[in-house]
Amino acid sequence: MAIVHKRSKRKKTGGLYNKQRKRKKEDFGSDFIPVKIAETKIKQVRTLGANIKNRILRTNKANVVDPSTGKSQVVEIKGVLENKANPNFVRMNIITKGATIDTELGQAKVVSRPGQHGTVNSVLKKK
Repeated sequence: MAIVHKRSKRKKTGGLYNKQRKRKKEDFGSDFIPVKIAETKIKQVRTLGANIKNRILRTNKANVVDPSTGKSQVVEIKGVLENKANPNFVRMNIITKGATIDTELGQAKVVSRPGQHGTVNSVLKKK
């Protein structure tokens, strides 16, 4: 089944809305892509307007910014320590936005959406 980002067919009362138009390509979404820790693999997806979106499937590197110095580095990801999206993502090592990852520099919070943006951007947590 396709994922459609449109208004529901039904009103709060249970009645049906009148159908305004058929589904269009702009209404469709995509499935969740779990980003795992492994050798980097990226998939390119065509989007509306013939643009390209990079979807990251697996990665073992992250862009980490140190807020005290303002410098960023590309470092190795050791593992996922905490993920508020789903507690099971920690044991499966799935990275999402808001997850706390363990890196060579220390603990960092992911601030990008890896499945959408194609990179893992994170900020070091204060000790």
